[in-house]
Amino acid sequence: MMHLFTGSGVGPTVLYLALSIFIGLLLGKIKIAKISLGITWVLFVGIAFSACGISLNPEMLHVIKEFGLILFVVAVGLQVGPGFFQSFKKGGLAMNLMALVNVALGVLITFIIARIVADAEAARLATEQGVANISPEGMANIAKQSLSDMAGVYTGAITNTPGLAAAQQAVTDLGIEGGADRLAAGYAVAYPLAVVGMILTCILLRPLCRIDLKNEPSSETALEPQPQKQTTPTSQRHKVNLIPIFVIIALGIIVGSIPIPVGMKAPIKLGLAGGPLVVAIIGGWLGVKKGWLSTEFTDSHGVWMLREVGIALFLACVGLEAGGKFVGTVQVHYMWVVYGVIITMVPPILVGLFGRLVLKMNYYTLMGFIGGSHTDPPTLAFANTVAPEGCKLPNMGYATVYPLTMFLRIFTAQLLVLLAV
Repeated sequence: MMHLFTGSGVGPTVLYLALSIFIGLLLGKIKIAKISLGITWVLFVGIAFSACGISLNPEMLHVIKEFGLILFVVAVGLQVGPGFFQSFKKGGLAMNLMALVNVALGVLITFIIARIVADAEAARLATEQGVANISPEGMANIAKQSLSDMAGVYTGAITNTPGLAAAQQAVTDLGIEGGADRLAAGYAVAYPLAVVGMILTCILLRPLCRIDLKNEPSSETALEPQPQKQTTPTSQRHKVNLIPIFVIIALGIIVGSIPIPVGMKAPIKLGLAGGPLVVAIIGGWLGVKKGWLSTEFTDSHGVWMLREVGIALFLACVGLEAGGKFVGTVQVHYMWVVYGVIITMVPPILVGLFGRLVLKMNYYTLMGFIGGSHTDPPTLAFANTVAPEGCKLPNMGYATVYPLTMFLRIFTAQLLVLLAV
């Protein structure tokens, strides 16, 4: 019986995944000052299990995590696909320009923090060695190490695993010994609190912009044009057709694996999340337009269930993977947590204020935008719990900026590493 609670087999893995999701969903029903973190509690329960010494098979967790994320983005893509390109014509360009600014601010802040940290480290070493200044060569090495470390914190602060992988590949190609491990450490420290930080950003924007949820428009028909719905025979409405789902997943994996050369050490890819999302958006739009799919299918409870199961599996796996590393690394590099929170929260707060106060963006769309501009599914999940039932605006905001943001995040993660050499 005890083998169910320990070890790296299938049984313990499924058990702790189920417990993390079950307990997390129960805690998500608790509201403090009318605010709940919702499904994000699944992440923290997973972290708690991992921090208590629960050790599971990392390869198994990785596969389940990635598959959960794929299910989530495919469902989101199908839900927003039918009206995606029409809504893109209205506000998509502005949102993608905002996403570009958001990414640029994150990189700039990361670079500034790295420079401040390097100067502080140089001053500390000079004091210990009893010299006025560190040699130019020594200062250059300190600056390189600081920027390389901050590249890892950056990928965690923007919750972008493909960016971490790209940065690790870059340091490996450049022959930087131990660089990949330090990048992973920075990512592990920043990631969990980045999830909280982006949700807090969404919450903080309410009083900052004087948003009253009771008066906030939530009707898709009022804010975005919708394609004409096609009827489906009543006998088929409650059937879930899995064929389109897995066709989209297969094509999405292929598209996400296509290397895009950008003149750097490693090509950029949309990855296991970006590829399926793009294919799902196109599939939902083209399928409804051509009559291959109905809006009853793209809006169905089956697709909604895929989305919720996917994000729950993803969050549970992230927590169960990160807990042990998180506690250990924070004890050594506790300031990385602070740097990560700054990188996470400052850009979306500034861009979010501009979007709401200047561009008059809908709050539900803005929350989705914040999640998409950080490629962060938990923020979208939180936005969907805040929005009224049936409101697609968070999904639309997320999907509109996600593809460009994914490309930019992967590119800038590699860029930070290359600037460090």
